[in-house]
Amino acid sequence: MADQKIFAGPRLRRLRNARGLTQTAMAEGLGISPSYLNLIERNQRPLTVQLILKLASVYKVDPHELQGETKGSIAALREAFSDPLLAGELPGDQELIDLAETAPNASAAMVKLFRAYREQAERLSDLNQLLAREGRATALSGARLPADEVHEVFERRPNHFASLEEEAEAFTSVLEPGDDLSGALKAWLRREHGIVVKVLPVATMPNWRRRYDRHSQRLFLSERLSPFDQLREVAMEASLIRMSVAIAGEIQALKLGTDEARRLARFELGRYAAHALMMPYQAFHAAAVRARYDIDVLRSRFGVSFEQAANRLTMLQRQGASGVPFFMLEVDNAGNRFRKAGSQGYPQSRFGGGCPKLPVHAAFSQPGQILVEALEMPDGAEFLCIARTLEGPQGAFSERPRRTALLLGCDIGFRDEIVYGAALPVGAAGKPGQGFATPVGPACRLCERVGCLARAEPPVTRPLGLDEMVTGLSAFDFQG
Repeated sequence: MADQKIFAGPRLRRLRNARGLTQTAMAEGLGISPSYLNLIERNQRPLTVQLILKLASVYKVDPHELQGETKGSIAALREAFSDPLLAGELPGDQELIDLAETAPNASAAMVKLFRAYREQAERLSDLNQLLAREGRATALSGARLPADEVHEVFERRPNHFASLEEEAEAFTSVLEPGDDLSGALKAWLRREHGIVVKVLPVATMPNWRRRYDRHSQRLFLSERLSPFDQLREVAMEASLIRMSVAIAGEIQALKLGTDEARRLARFELGRYAAHALMMPYQAFHAAAVRARYDIDVLRSRFGVSFEQAANRLTMLQRQGASGVPFFMLEVDNAGNRFRKAGSQGYPQSRFGGGCPKLPVHAAFSQPGQILVEALEMPDGAEFLCIARTLEGPQGAFSERPRRTALLLGCDIGFRDEIVYGAALPVGAAGKPGQGFATPVGPACRLCERVGCLARAEPPVTRPLGLDEMVTGLSAFDFQG
């Protein structure tokens, strides 16, 4: 207890000023020198427990006022400074502590201003989407992180790269993998580049999926990864080496703004090339058509995971040999959307993907099960969607596994070509899904469906209906 030290100089100074005391007067009451009190107020000396008790006795100071938590303020300030607009101004931890301690009111005002700015930015983004759906595109855009820029570029364009498909086919002819692509890739890496692939235990590589050691020419993979994910990591490494020129050309065509964005795009294109190697276009497309796009059949036939096969279905847009134009959305159980792609670009303006009634959210209550549902948008557009949970890297017994959910969708007009269409109830017109589609919206802030029990936010296009005499079913009633 006697050794406990607390640096709370700015708080002590505020308490002294609030009581109209000089440093000399307070120091005399505490039995210390004015110079020592000066050092305490400048955080160059600690406030010991004995001094705190003396302050409580002489000046009736609540000890909690001197030991008040500033962690919440510091976390809020760190969040504000992490915004792309202030990315170059990010202060260190001690500077944030000094700001929160020395000027708490100014810190609170800055956090409040930042939150208002972020809310306005979200509203502008919502309105931008709304105008885009109506065919009135705008140039509104906020400050973006490189990852956001890459995601937006990939979401807008078709998830098909013809040059990488051709390179993958040429690479496959060189490898002649037969039924052992993993062995063929490892042999090629060792023969052509002296790279040896080794799987390491969790204790040796606790924080990484993969790591390439340039000095020893070894590619380390975590044993947490499934055999399918280990194969993808090896295929990515080989693709980034073999297809470096083609990948660089595609990156240049994306016209990204920063080196970091181009680095992230290189990773995404390497992942695409790995899928093209694992599931060659012609063979995969032919198998998908014959199996009526049954993902479980495809994953078994090509020795890949459910996620990899579903992802590959969004890439089938080769001229003259295209497949059903699927789009894909992946979320975590907190509702964060972090992967979106589509055969013709992700249909943000038509589908959105932010509705809490989507089956991708219900999938978490039925892990491993495929949910099939027809969805109807407010404008009458209908989609056939399937959803299923995905298991991330395996953890230890004491670790909570990472689980996400994948939604794969297409226009309902393709239902007869897809095995999952037969799972829809038959409507009044004798067609699966017709008359039984679940009414959804692009996102709560853009949806005007009345009486929606799942509504999480009011629409930006309607004023709230603040009627004390009438309460609707929705948590956010609005005027029609």
